[in-house]
Amino acid sequence: MSDEANLLYLLAALLFGYLLGSIPFGLIFTRMAGLGDVRKIGSGNIGATNVLRTGHKGLAAATLVADALKGTAAVLIAAQWGPQFATMAALGAFLGHLFPVWLGFKGGKGVATFIGVLIGLKPLAALIFCAIWLGVAFASKYSSLSALVASAASPIVLWLLGEPGMAGIAVVLVALLWWKHGQNISRLLAGTEGKIGQKG
Repeated sequence: MSDEANLLYLLAALLFGYLLGSIPFGLIFTRMAGLGDVRKIGSGNIGATNVLRTGHKGLAAATLVADALKGTAAVLIAAQWGPQFATMAALGAFLGHLFPVWLGFKGGKGVATFIGVLIGLKPLAALIFCAIWLGVAFASKYSSLSALVASAASPIVLWLLGEPGMAGIAVVLVALLWWKHGQNISRLLAGTEGKIGQKG
């Protein structure tokens, strides 16, 4: 395969991942359930955490799973053509969730999709992510802090598992995830971030 053809296929994998990742399951599920536009409640986010604010735990769980699996699907399908295509699809899926073209490029914060692409790229890394998340959540009771710490550890984990290429892509994803959590970070520093299970 020529360099030009390889670049074209890599861009195709990126675009495929983007289109799959940009499917706004939180918005779709809440509208199908007759709950209106989830972007008009709570944080205005389309992710599972904001869907939970509708009071429907089942819809929130479905959103979490779907947002993760769209990342997994993008990676596994693109992986049929090689690992480099899988990592490009992973990047595309994550960008699609954060900046969906259908919603004016205003999407979710990416935690579920991040886990999903990890499942597709390196399942063990996804398990370690979840273990770190649970450990930090148990100790701190902050969901956002758990996601920030677990995501930050992921490139190191991938590197230690012998996947430097995946670790490089993970650095980009983590930087974007932290950027999308900017308000959460500010509240954590100010001591005003809501804890897991906290009302209001």
